[in-house]
Amino acid sequence: MIRKLLPPLALVGALALLPVATATQAAADADTFKELETFMGVFERVRANYVDKVDDHTLIKGAIDGMLASLDPHSSYLEASDFNQLRTTTDGNYGGLGLSVTQEDGTVKVISPTEDTPADRAGIKAGDYITHLDGELLYGLDLDASVDKMRGPPGSSIKLTIVRPGRDKPFDVTLRRERIELRPVKWEIKEGVGVLNINQFSANVGEQVAAALTAMDKAAGGKPIGYVVDLRSNPGGLLDQAVTVSDAFLDRGEIVSERGRAKDDIERFYARPGDLAGGRPIVVLVDAGSASAAEIVAGALQDHRRAIVMGERSFGKGSVQTVIQLDQQSALRLTTARYYTPSGKSVQAGGIDPDIIVPQLSDPDYKDRPTVREADLRRHLIAQNKVDDKLLEKDETVDPRFSLTAAELEKKGVKDFQLDYAVKSLKRLAAGPTGLPKAR
Repeated sequence: MIRKLLPPLALVGALALLPVATATQAAADADTFKELETFMGVFERVRANYVDKVDDHTLIKGAIDGMLASLDPHSSYLEASDFNQLRTTTDGNYGGLGLSVTQEDGTVKVISPTEDTPADRAGIKAGDYITHLDGELLYGLDLDASVDKMRGPPGSSIKLTIVRPGRDKPFDVTLRRERIELRPVKWEIKEGVGVLNINQFSANVGEQVAAALTAMDKAAGGKPIGYVVDLRSNPGGLLDQAVTVSDAFLDRGEIVSERGRAKDDIERFYARPGDLAGGRPIVVLVDAGSASAAEIVAGALQDHRRAIVMGERSFGKGSVQTVIQLDQQSALRLTTARYYTPSGKSVQAGGIDPDIIVPQLSDPDYKDRPTVREADLRRHLIAQNKVDDKLLEKDETVDPRFSLTAAELEKKGVKDFQLDYAVKSLKRLAAGPTGLPKAR
């Protein structure tokens, strides 16, 4: 059964359109057949004359991989092991390290570690390059193969060689694999504010969010003065769960739309009556690791003026992939649509810009640590709506609110500056004459 997800794991339906036989189409078909003849000629030459014998399956799979890799970073061909890997990642139950990674110039680059996993506890950071696994060079190995090497039986150890920008030399980190059973939703009451941490949009996250809001109400002895929805380092997941979570805080209106190749290929998703937060103020936290489904939620609440978005510009993953199972052993993951926020903005390559930019001062490396976003990936899909470059420029102006160092914050007992800033902002709003915009 095909399900909708958003990258890194987005699934939608697909429809094949039969071409109309016209003179123009016939000419195009002739050109296509000529190209296919060229392909078959190369295939036969390699098959017959390559220095080592190569089986047909290896050659054809390589051709398919190359075709899809020429499109964008998220289209790919999945065989049995890769397809199983996709499903285990969606389920959030596998033996591994807890890393979201991409490939850059033949090397593995960390997008973000998942909270409370071996990689997170070891201090691996976004922007780190993983060059070796157990001393074996990863350069040139495809991303799926690199990820497969990082996974393994829980309890087994693996040594990662890390190159971190700003450090003179590479360093090794030895990690012990664990069963990654993600707790996608966690909550706590912090100074009267409900903090809702959503790590991934896997199955049943919408139900867990509703349960967490009820539990926070009981723990606060009523309702909290406001809510922080923490979507930092959330790589995305299921589209329907992003819609359900957005719906939990909205009474009406569009949440997100998907737009395919054809002008009339549009699907819209709407909120239903009922705000589970009771209209109380909301702050949404995002960073460069907040992608796809997380951006849908942030964009919907921002466009409806239901929440203030704080943190850093998000990843910018605004495309939808279709995963179509071809047979029992293979599947095709193909980019088929872009998604848009209620105001009509495509976040593809541009991301969600926070209403208030709040740097993570608790991270001593935040100024020097490079961030990885969709726009940094080779052959990334261009947004149909032009992105204003001025919005993407880094503001170098020193903000007096953000002058403390990580060491100074630690002395004050602040381990997470962005969260602390969000909580204090909600407390100030609750104490003052004005509040955040209510749901419309």
